[in-house]
Amino acid sequence: MENLLDRFLRYVKIDTESVPGIEQIPSTKKQFDLANLLVDELKAMGMQDVSIDENCYVMATLPSNIDKEVPTIGFIAHVDTTPDLTGKDVKPQVWENYDGEDIVLNKEQNIVLTTEEFPEIKKYKGQTIVTTDGTTLLGADDKAGVAEIMEAMDYLIKHPEIKHGTIKVGFTPDEEVGKGANLFDVEKFGAEWAYTMDGGPMGEFEYENFNAAYAEVTFKGQNVHPGTAKGKMVNSMNIAAKFATKFPQSETPEQTEKYEGFYHLLTMTGSVEETKLQYIIRDHDHNLFISRKDHMESLVKTFQSEYGEDRVKLELVDQYYNMKEKVAPNMHIVDFALEAMKELNIEPDVKAIRGGTDGAQLSFKGLPCPNIFAGGHNMHARYEYVPVPTMEAATNVIIKIAELVAKK
Repeated sequence: MENLLDRFLRYVKIDTESVPGIEQIPSTKKQFDLANLLVDELKAMGMQDVSIDENCYVMATLPSNIDKEVPTIGFIAHVDTTPDLTGKDVKPQVWENYDGEDIVLNKEQNIVLTTEEFPEIKKYKGQTIVTTDGTTLLGADDKAGVAEIMEAMDYLIKHPEIKHGTIKVGFTPDEEVGKGANLFDVEKFGAEWAYTMDGGPMGEFEYENFNAAYAEVTFKGQNVHPGTAKGKMVNSMNIAAKFATKFPQSETPEQTEKYEGFYHLLTMTGSVEETKLQYIIRDHDHNLFISRKDHMESLVKTFQSEYGEDRVKLELVDQYYNMKEKVAPNMHIVDFALEAMKELNIEPDVKAIRGGTDGAQLSFKGLPCPNIFAGGHNMHARYEYVPVPTMEAATNVIIKIAELVAKK
């Protein structure tokens, strides 16, 4: 695993930030910078059928080295980083033999990763961890996953004594803006099932995620000079503000955990003439998910009856669904991953994702695809970090799964 850290440090320095609201895939051309590098590295290490298409999807094959038929499996990660914080000019810092104390990421700007705010970092005392200088995110989500898959394939090629069936790898763009699986060619990929390497701490494993919808409510007003506005002005912002209070305050992201769903007001923009509210709706339970969407639609109808249909408009679209529906009938997929962890003395931490991954959409496209830990903490933030031993463990899980499937 001597190349794993070097790979990761090389990848995070490449700016691959995606941008929401862009129709084209990838949303940013710079995602090709990493994708093309991966193509070159895959070819150099000896992977077969290496390809990249016009939408920045990379695929490659590691041929079987056994003489019996076993399932073809895949491993997938995404090359883009979140637009929540800049991924430009990432300056990774490697902290060897971490001392368990606060880490001064940036002395000049007084940016400190404190053990008081992030106490879980203390359990990595003595390990090597990677952070940034505090002015950018790190990009372990999901360049840790990318590096782990690349390192695992290189290791298997260099160690032919490890027996495995055919393995497919895929790298996607635009996962962070919800489009990573939109144009993924499942038939071309050719795996019976796959795993996304896109999770958090050691042992984390998920095959459940939120059902998800997006709602945009537009309120139309009418502007009149405020001096003569009585009975004439309609202030769209006031209507929108009233609408926003009609959701249970206990059902927001900051008030919920585990399997509890929520309504989340993402943005509020407007003027007297027009105001837009953008929401995401989330729930693991399908029936509760439907109920939440029904509540949104019912509220809109109530406001339409009060202010007029032309003044309140709703756009409501489903984004993805709970992958459990597709994975549960194929629990051997889960069993292979959990057995691999146990053989490596990794305690599995099976949980539901309070979000979504490419794997959710891929599962509904015919490629069941649970999610395995990649090692990152504090994703999407300047305090993001990743312990190198966790990345090494994730790489070993990929290799072990390949071994176990070959013994099937």
